[in-house]
Amino acid sequence: MGKKEKAVGKVVLDTNTLISALLFRGGLAVIVDHWKSGRCTPVFSKKTFREFKAVLEYPKFSLTAQEIQIIIQEEVLPYFETIEVFEQITGICRDPDDDKFLACAVSASAEFVVSGDRDLLDLGSYESIRIISPSDFLKKF
Repeated sequence: MGKKEKAVGKVVLDTNTLISALLFRGGLAVIVDHWKSGRCTPVFSKKTFREFKAVLEYPKFSLTAQEIQIIIQEEVLPYFETIEVFEQITGICRDPDDDKFLACAVSASAEFVVSGDRDLLDLGSYESIRIISPSDFLKKF
């Protein structure tokens, strides 16, 4: 018998993880395959999506407006669930800007926040949500 694929529920990908998976096609590109095949459901809030879109527009990525639209319309929106944040979270993470990922995860009842950011990873978990690195997330499969 073949290896059984594990399914993971809702996940919040921090912006750097998401950008790396979409643009750099290295080891993290497997995460894209996982969401496209339904093995996980990535989740955005308005704040996390806004940050993602702003980062795509950074000059260092040299993406045209049309390329950004294609990424969003074809690679992201068909697969991501957008949720309303019902609980604002502040003062949990060393970097206050990262609290929005925790708020998104709590509001979505996500299983994981996937991040390479030490400010998030050092928490280990928040409520029942595990905060893990992209490599640890990929090991789950």
